Amino acid sequence: MRILFVGDIFASPGRRIVAAHLPRIVAEERIDLTIANVENAAGGFGITPPVAEELFSFGLAVLTSGNHIWDKKEIYDYLGVQPRLLRPANYPAGLPGSGVYIAEAHDGARCAVINLQGRTHMPATDCPFRKADQILAALPADVKVRFVDFHAEMTSEKMAMGWYLDGRVTAVIGSHTHVPTADARILPGGTAYQTDVGMTGPYDSIIGVEKKIVLQRFLTGLPVRMEAAKGCVELHAVIVEADEVTGRAVSIRPYRVTE
Repeated sequence: MRILFVGDIFASPGRRIVAAHLPRIVAEERIDLTIANVENAAGGFGITPPVAEELFSFGLAVLTSGNHIWDKKEIYDYLGVQPRLLRPANYPAGLPGSGVYIAEAHDGARCAVINLQGRTHMPATDCPFRKADQILAALPADVKVRFVDFHAEMTSEKMAMGWYLDGRVTAVIGSHTHVPTADARILPGGTAYQTDVGMTGPYDSIIGVEKKIVLQRFLTGLPVRMEAAKGCVELHAVIVEADEVTGRAVSIRPYRVTE
């Protein structure tokens, strides 16, 4: 099984490049399952039901998110009726939505997609490590392929999760910082790992936002209205090949498209 995970889709530039290139990528790379982090897909902050439906129409099978999933209140009810849009599983019980979805790939194999969020310099949540244990214990035994989007700020916390889950999941891929890291590898237990997959959106920016606005905030300390940038759009993703029988990763490769 080949899994394509597209890094944080940022605003309309990110959605546009995914729409333009996803069908070609799926065909050329023989992708069986497409996943994307979409927590910034609506104007750079949060996601709305229409934007989620648009992304599904592009061919994305499962959408993951992070701390910005709650930015648009209209998404709350949608989370309860659309199981393919995930929110981090380690938010407190009782909130709408789920952090786990078992998807069927094009080749017929099943893959558990798990969305977790870090706690260092992030909103308060339950422990992602213990939540991962609970989720894995509850998965059907025949679902061997298990993909984790760990949405976290600190590289150390992401690395800790990679080592903690090594040998128990197929892949642990980090999101949130919008900066791709050059450490894609397969850990000794067979888990594919990358600290951060990077952003799909405008790179002539400061993590997706217009440079002048962010610089003004740093120089003055005053609050500013963030606006999504538009230039130098890139798609950053990772392709993980998995053994469907064992659940181990066979290979991991960063994937990039520039416009």
